[in-house]
Amino acid sequence: MSSTTVSLHKSIPSTPGVPNPLPQLLHTPAGLAILELQGTINVPDPDSETPSIPIGRIDFPDYRPDALDPTSTAWMRQVYLYVGQHQRLTGEVKKLPQPLAVIRRRGEGGEDDVAEELEVVDIVKYKLVFSNRPEPVAGSSVS
Repeated sequence: MSSTTVSLHKSIPSTPGVPNPLPQLLHTPAGLAILELQGTINVPDPDSETPSIPIGRIDFPDYRPDALDPTSTAWMRQVYLYVGQHQRLTGEVKKLPQPLAVIRRRGEGGEDDVAEELEVVDIVKYKLVFSNRPEPVAGSSVS
């Protein structure tokens, strides 16, 4: 039986000072979140020259950063994901039963390296869950 040694390191966020648009409870050092969808997102051909493909806009309608009780989680019960100009998914924020570590390969490892080096990029504790079918919305309400 063969074994492999992997070194694991803690990552330092590479973009300090960049504002995170997510509500405070969802903030992670790298600004990551898990988005769970039921269905398929149709995207253009991966060979196209578009570097990023806009999927939609996430809206937290009940989140108030200046609320009197910053520990309140009532805002987590309703989250909207607007897809295009005519569809809206309704979801919620859920705490993961166990936090997830996001890791990536560290540096440039060659074939001669016996040990692989990985780093923890982020720890994710919550996910955005959209489990219902999209609802039609008027194009004027989506910005």
